[in-house]
Amino acid sequence: MTCNVLVFAERRGGEVKRPTLEILGVARRLVEPSGGRVDVLALGPGAGASAELLARHGADRLFVCEAEFLELYAPEAYAAALADAVRRADADVVLLAGTLMGRDVAPRAAARLGVGCLSDLVEVEAPAGGGLRGRRPVYSGKAYAMVSVPATVRPAVATLRPNVFPLPPPVEGRSAEVVVLEPPMKAADLKVRTSRLEKPAEQEVDVAEASIVVSGGRGLKAPENFSLVRDLARALGGAVGASRAVVDAGWIPHSHQVGQTGKVVSANLYVACGISGAIQHLAGMSSSKVIVAVNKDREAPIFKAANYGIVGDLFEVLPKLTEEILKIKSS
Repeated sequence: MTCNVLVFAERRGGEVKRPTLEILGVARRLVEPSGGRVDVLALGPGAGASAELLARHGADRLFVCEAEFLELYAPEAYAAALADAVRRADADVVLLAGTLMGRDVAPRAAARLGVGCLSDLVEVEAPAGGGLRGRRPVYSGKAYAMVSVPATVRPAVATLRPNVFPLPPPVEGRSAEVVVLEPPMKAADLKVRTSRLEKPAEQEVDVAEASIVVSGGRGLKAPENFSLVRDLARALGGAVGASRAVVDAGWIPHSHQVGQTGKVVSANLYVACGISGAIQHLAGMSSSKVIVAVNKDREAPIFKAANYGIVGDLFEVLPKLTEEILKIKSS
């Protein structure tokens, strides 16, 4: 039975985001046994310019809708465009990144298609008889649930957790057919419209997509001490995260919060600085590959989840870590 997969391409500032490329690798793996096709949907002005990049990472065909009003996220229009592309592609499986946008548009499109949606998968496979199977963390990462869409339901819609699946190596010389779609609705018909996107003066990496995350907690004692975390994150080339306590205290914006009520990260390296390790925080970072904890309390719960632990004063430890990393990088 042939399996065709449609991937929703998430773009920002005209650039395809890394989680989309990770999903292309998964899609390529799912279609190869049956000789199926990998299609991609890209929305917004200049979407067609992504064809070469997407083809190198596994796309066979690219659906584009380059209407100006799709430059910024429009929930209704994005969901309608995805549902329309699914029908045109005759897709058996629809995959999206488990980002803020992906988690919003996936169930909206699934509802339009009259199907359910599997979320936050960390493993995925397409059985020979059709449908989709996957594994997702539950109970704050303490266990995993096996979830599936039966072959009788089509298409199977799912979101995949970023930074879990490897980035596929690009294949030079591949090309993708570009199919232009008409906008699913008029701009005037939108009930919800994004008027503008405001960015901080210093653009920072999104913790949900970063391969390295350095997070700070109440052990920093004051908001100005977050500079220690930022310095270490810059030295490592990573993103800055935070616990809920310091976000609630107004020390740092909510966009940096890692945890059950914040963002879920699956970093290659996660450094927790002055974070005790409440279960809500562990739920957001326990799937990281290597966890390093810095805390002066040797009984802190974070050490149970850490691969490496430093019992010490972070005001002494972090500057030394940053200094040594910069030395290594400059040598």
